[in-house]
Amino acid sequence: MRPAEFAPEQIIAAGDALIAAGRNVTGFALRQKVGGGNPNRLKSVWDEHIASKTATTVVPVAELPVEVAEEVAAVTRSLTERIAQLATELNDKAVKAAERRVAEVVRAAGEQREQAERELADAAQTVDDLETALDQANSEIATLEQRLAESQQHAQAQAVELAQLRERIASIEKSAAASAEEANRTAERAKKAEAELDQARKDAAQAREEAARQGGKLDALTEQNTALLATLQAAGKK
Repeated sequence: MRPAEFAPEQIIAAGDALIAAGRNVTGFALRQKVGGGNPNRLKSVWDEHIASKTATTVVPVAELPVEVAEEVAAVTRSLTERIAQLATELNDKAVKAAERRVAEVVRAAGEQREQAERELADAAQTVDDLETALDQANSEIATLEQRLAESQQHAQAQAVELAQLRERIASIEKSAAASAEEANRTAERAKKAEAELDQARKDAAQAREEAARQGGKLDALTEQNTALLATLQAAGKK
């Protein structure tokens, strides 16, 4: 058997506190007060406590001595007629007592019914509170699920954008590499053209120098030819 969660002293103290606060002592009220436990057991412990306070203490009767017992028997025999006479009166009293007992039973049944109704009301309130808490929890779960879905969609969109960006970067890097290669080739061609230009300039300078030398030689030869012609002409005149 599972041990009791709360001692009877705790349950009785909780019931006294409820009465002091002007509240009905129900199983659910006791459970709320002590912080747990079976409502039926809690109410049972409280009812036993109330019953023990109102119960009549029975004092054990000492056994009669033999002489006294015989005297009592004699008196009893003498009172038989008196008892018979009192039978009607006792029967009437018994009927009245039975009626009072029935009234007490009816009253107790009414109290138990009211107690059950209060228990049911407490239970219904507890169920309503639990249903409200459950609805709030479901609403929060739905909100979190929606946020999670939105986050996943956003993350997926970012992943697509990142892939596209990587593709563009790769294309740019490829174009940049091709441009750099073309620039290197252009630089090499420019360097080669510059070298060729320098060589052409050197060749032109040498050609000019050679033309100047040849021009000097031509001038000297022309002078020689002119002098020779003049000499020949002078010789012919003689």
